[in-house]
Amino acid sequence: MKKTIFTGAGVAIVTPFTADNKVNFPILGDLIDYQIENGTDAIVICGTSGEGATLTNDEHVETIRFAVEHTAGRIPVIAGTGSNDTDYAVQLSNEAEKCGADALLMVTPYYNKTSQEGLIRHYEYINDRVSTPIILYNVPSRTGMNIQPATYLELSKMKNVVGTKEASGNISAIAQVAALCGDNLSIYSGNDDEITAIMSLGGKGVISVLSNVAPKIAHDIPTLYLEGKCKESCELQLKYLDLCNDLFIDVNPIPAKEALAMMGWDVGDVRLPLAAMPAAKREKLRATLVRHGLIKE
Repeated sequence: MKKTIFTGAGVAIVTPFTADNKVNFPILGDLIDYQIENGTDAIVICGTSGEGATLTNDEHVETIRFAVEHTAGRIPVIAGTGSNDTDYAVQLSNEAEKCGADALLMVTPYYNKTSQEGLIRHYEYINDRVSTPIILYNVPSRTGMNIQPATYLELSKMKNVVGTKEASGNISAIAQVAALCGDNLSIYSGNDDEITAIMSLGGKGVISVLSNVAPKIAHDIPTLYLEGKCKESCELQLKYLDLCNDLFIDVNPIPAKEALAMMGWDVGDVRLPLAAMPAAKREKLRATLVRHGLIKE
């Protein structure tokens, strides 16, 4: 059985920016404290929600370093270091290791993509050049690349590959992965609307966008399930299903940042090519936040 990095909810935390589009480290520190104070079980930094794709290399490394130092061992810090350039993924991963990251979140190659054999070779190359646990990240809607169950089995045999963030939305395939890999691979939901479904297949938790705005709820849904309170977990999942969905009413992390701004957080704008939500979507999101008591009318 391999090491489990965390159980419960890891927040796919946004990266706040200043008015001149620089990383706003003081606000990031406040966000990390807010998450920890409200039960979040891990900080996932520089992932999709953290706009890692538009951070410069220096910003990426400094943001990881800051998150590790500010979190100060209170909960694990998982650094997004995946790339469609295998050598760059190794370089960034090694930098994250020097910063003290507890694990690496490693998205599949995107745009150039690859075959299933190429996926195995890509991750094998990285696995052999790092000493930190790797959580795979399967999100075909963004990458055009899907990890097949048989490929997961091969990846799970690698010493550093300990888990996966599964955002394929294919519950049948995830069931096959769980059956094939067993305790060699911790499965985390990559979709907030599927937490209880994946927990029922032996999942360990979620890497969550929802946690940005409702950290206690994101924590409680998987934690209740792990405690054997399956009915209560499911009830909470369904109660907040509208919020889970509305946080994807536009391209992530646009709605999450909009929601945080409505809640009073100075997280700044998203970086191009992402753009602010249209007014109609913003009002729909606002109404959902009001309905759940996260903001006042």
